Amino acid sequence: MDYIFTLKYQLTADDQDMDALVERLGGTGCDDALVGIGQPGRLALEFTREASCAEDAVKSALANVREALPAAVLIEVTPDLVGLTDAAEIVGMTRQNMRKLMLANATSFPAPVHEGSTVLWHLADILAWMQKRGIYALAPDLVEVSEIAMQVNVAKEQQRLAKKPTFEPGVLAW
Repeated sequence: MDYIFTLKYQLTADDQDMDALVERLGGTGCDDALVGIGQPGRLALEFTREASCAEDAVKSALANVREALPAAVLIEVTPDLVGLTDAAEIVGMTRQNMRKLMLANATSFPAPVHEGSTVLWHLADILAWMQKRGIYALAPDLVEVSEIAMQVNVAKEQQRLAKKPTFEPGVLAW
């Protein structure tokens, strides 16, 4: 099965020659990715990778990129964090319809991971909620890749936080 996902990276000062980057990426097996270089110092790779499961697809792509660009820092794997408009577009409905679902099911709709001027959810949470209720036919590969993207992003943040000083007991209460 083909899995579609994007890996976004921050590049080092040494990795600014895009032609050389593309060649190195192709040489390590990333020839199934579209390369995006819109923002200086950033790289986005949209993969359409064939694998037996989404986890294998994402893990192999991460390993291929690490081999080609060992100093690049993973920013995120998508699709993961989404607003209502993004979620609606991904599942093939209007933003208004998605908002109606959220408002009509306020007590069961997944809680956002960030609420402010921009509200964000993990796409996997919204898709799982929709699947549980039989709302819309969702592509199994989309559900699977959104779950893996969330897991990789959460694990990446856990590793980042593990490098920070820990809180003193009693200072942070949940």
